[in-house]
Amino acid sequence: MSKSIDFPVTPAIRVLRDHKVSFTPHLYDYVERGGTAHSAASLGVSEHEVVKTIVLEDETRKPLICLQHGDREVSTKKLARLINVKTITPCAADTAQRFTGYMVGGTSPFGTKRAIPVYVEASILELPRLFINGGKRGFLVCIAASDLQRVLAPTPVFASAD
Repeated sequence: MSKSIDFPVTPAIRVLRDHKVSFTPHLYDYVERGGTAHSAASLGVSEHEVVKTIVLEDETRKPLICLQHGDREVSTKKLARLINVKTITPCAADTAQRFTGYMVGGTSPFGTKRAIPVYVEASILELPRLFINGGKRGFLVCIAASDLQRVLAPTPVFASAD
């Protein structure tokens, strides 16, 4: 972990520290609706290595998180079939914040307000490193995919839109 920059200590950072995850913090200028294309360009990394945290809900309004490559989209129909629910839809921003404790654009799968099932695009786990939200807008952390697997124990899926 780099000590050369001052970065926010969010619930996500506390979880990473509690699990002794080695991470490198990266701050960048957040742009509304800039998405992973902006964050990847700001950090000079491939958008494929930037993992977005998407808060969704099923037809009974139960939340779930899907982690997807920045340069890919989630097929909610495919994901619903894979996890055996009728439908999956993106949460409204206020609902996502209520479930996770994070503002949209700063949502991390680590340190959510309540336990939420996490699904991950299986190919993310093959990356040597990934950049994922550290719990605040304009703040990503670089971690090993093996640490993501160890700490979150997500269910691997193949849910990319074709």
